[in-house]
Amino acid sequence: MLTLLHLLSSIALLVWGTHIVRTGIMRVFGSHLRRLIGQSMQHSPLAFGAGIGVTALVQSSNATALLAISFVAQGLMTLPTALAAMLGADVGTALMARVLTLDLSWLSPLFTLIGVCLFLTRKQSRAGQFGRVLIGLGLIILALQLIVHAAAPITEARGMEVLFSSLAGDTLLAVVVGAAFALLSYSSLAAVLLTATLAGAGLISLPVALGLVIGANIGSGALAWLNASLQPASARRVALGNLLYKLAGLAVLPFLDPLVAWMGTLGYSPQTQVIGFHLTYNTLRCLTLLPTVGLMARLCEYLLPEREADIGVAQPRHLDPAALDTPSLALANAVRETLRIGDLVEAMLARLQSVLLDERPESGEEIRRMDDDVDALYSGVKLYLARMDREDLAEEEGRRWAEIIELTINLEQAGDIIEHMLGKIQRIKTAKRRTFSHDGQEELSQLHALLSANLRLGLTVFLSSDPHSARQLLEQKRQFRRSERELAHAHVHRLHHRVMESIDTSATHLELIADMKRLNSLFCSPAYAAIEADSLVQTGQHGARAEKPMPPGAPADSAAT
Repeated sequence: MLTLLHLLSSIALLVWGTHIVRTGIMRVFGSHLRRLIGQSMQHSPLAFGAGIGVTALVQSSNATALLAISFVAQGLMTLPTALAAMLGADVGTALMARVLTLDLSWLSPLFTLIGVCLFLTRKQSRAGQFGRVLIGLGLIILALQLIVHAAAPITEARGMEVLFSSLAGDTLLAVVVGAAFALLSYSSLAAVLLTATLAGAGLISLPVALGLVIGANIGSGALAWLNASLQPASARRVALGNLLYKLAGLAVLPFLDPLVAWMGTLGYSPQTQVIGFHLTYNTLRCLTLLPTVGLMARLCEYLLPEREADIGVAQPRHLDPAALDTPSLALANAVRETLRIGDLVEAMLARLQSVLLDERPESGEEIRRMDDDVDALYSGVKLYLARMDREDLAEEEGRRWAEIIELTINLEQAGDIIEHMLGKIQRIKTAKRRTFSHDGQEELSQLHALLSANLRLGLTVFLSSDPHSARQLLEQKRQFRRSERELAHAHVHRLHHRVMESIDTSATHLELIADMKRLNSLFCSPAYAAIEADSLVQTGQHGARAEKPMPPGAPADSAAT
């Protein structure tokens, strides 16, 4: 029982090591990997090579699948190109399996020592995340050694021989077991490494090992399909084509017995034979299927047609779940979606002006519909940011996270305020059949124009964090306050002269000015974050200059100066 526990714990360590390497690489090089795939999206051969390179670095074809799926979902990559990248990903996984089964036992303590030192001392930096990758590599190599030692006593047990001999007579069962393990471990690479190690230890026969390898490839395809199940049809086609390509590999099963007999004459160890089969099998399969990506794309489009679904509210476009392992990319996606919310609020303001001037009666319904869209997108951004682990964010990324969530909250509140302003205007014009005086309507339009300009500048400051624009925004905020006070006084002056329209609409007029004042404060909030960030940078630069050592030969009193 203890021996079996050691084996299971070693397998768990292998799975955990591959997970650490995958997430660490995505956090350090995720933006570069996405750029590499994005630059290769015009040509299938280039996409095939990019898939090999990205997967070899990330050590996970599933991570490459998530990247390709997100590109197709956003319309940045065609389906045939994405399928070519997925074929390259299978070859990249096989290459990494070959590298990790070399005799690298001496690297395990070295990688672990260096990785722990980097991660603990510089956790929030890129160097710290690279240390995380080294820790994962060290754990993978160590886990492979532990599996060999734990499997040795098991190979001598008769019960285990009977158990694994039942797989030897049913290749399809071995394929199913391999697929199940790839699903459970979230990594076909871990499944293949484990299979090769068990075959090298003599725990499983070569035919069983080859069946498990084929099943592990199919399991990774099923995993990508499950991950894409909530994506739009265009993205699910990538996962479907990838799965169909992996299922096409079952065509090798009738030739497995003569292949095993031929491999036995080569004189290589069982572990080398398993890894060699995995590399050759994936390379030949993918190169053979590469010219068919266009046909496969048309088949997937036929099987998964696009269906228009009108659910009444806007849906997030840029919140890619695959980018969550790369904080810089995830934050950039959240920024894009936040700017989309800002565009909706700006459109609501424009419709409000139409209602105020009686230009478009249908603008009221449009405002209410857009407020529902703002609420939906706000909820999407909020939940997306909540999925990010703030402990793993660098200091600057943590500040940006806070800026995004604060602005989305402000924009959601602004949408509610605009909807309430709409109700006030419609009540005074429809229910009470009153109209604003000509001067009063001009004043509200004047404030509206200033408000719209401040919203646009606020979104620009949020995007660029430019301190000069931030100071300009604060100056415009003060100008708006001055205009708001002057117009409120002008309204009271008209009341003094008993202008009937102003008397009838006085309460609503002043409430609308107060609402615009609140909106202006919400729109100008990004200025404070930009100025605070700039002051922190300036403080850091001054601190660095203050700590700079004096050059040799400098006078002793220069420090006091």
